Parts: sequence; C-alpha cells; structure tokens
Amino acid sequence: MRLTICLTAALVLNAGSTLASAHPTHAKTAFQLNDTSWTFTDTDGTKVRESIDPTGNYIMQTAAGKHLDHGTAVMKGDKACFTSAMTKEGENCWTTNPTSIGRALHTVNDKGKKLTVTRVAYTPLEMPK
Repeated sequence: MRLTICLTAALVLNAGSTLASAHPTHAKTAFQLNDTSWTFTDTDGTKVRESIDPTGNYIMQTAAGKHLDHGTAVMKGDKACFTSAMTKEGENCWTTNPTSIGRALHTVNDKGKKLTVTRVAYTPLEMPK
C-alpha cells in the first residue's frame, strides 16, 4: 500500500475563522491545502514530508529526500483528497480540521486508516531529476 495515506493527510489544513463586521460573529473560511507542508511517520516507521504546491500538486518524500509519491490534492467538502500519479488506487480522502503550523492532526481516511500528521512551515519539494 502506498504512502498516499500519509498525505492526505494531510493533509488537512488551514481553516480558520474571520471576524464579520462590527459584531464578533465567526464564520468559517474555506479550508485550504495549497501551500502547505506536513510531516508524519508511516506505518513502517519511515519519516515522511509532504508538500502541496500553490496549484494543488503534492510531492511526498522521506526525511532523507527519497521520492515516495506525487499527484494532485483537492478539498472536497471537509475532506482532503489525494490522487497519486504513481498508483492506480484512485482518490484517497482524509478528514480535516483547522491546523496551525507546529500542531498535530489526527486524521482518518475513507477506508478507516488512521494517521497523525504535523503541519510544518511550507517548503516546496521538487521531483527527482
């Protein structure tokens, strides 16, 4: 099974609230995956970093820099959905919650797999040459 579960995680990100007019009412803003990075430890113990670029493409690699996966990421409602360009698994969607940099997120995919990811400062990753 691919590490796609990882990201996804992310995957998972950046929602918040905004102050509306002069009244202190809070309205949810759209959750955003683009321009985010995440770290997690895979089920086999591999430390992984995943980044989603400004256009919704993700790259996943080990902490040592080995390429693991890449594809596209989109938000569908309150779920972060990832589609690998390296496997035929199809779309893999994960639960999300507002998560700030340095905080962990416990996420579950549509197949019941659980993962804890930590949001880190956005760092673009590159495809291997």
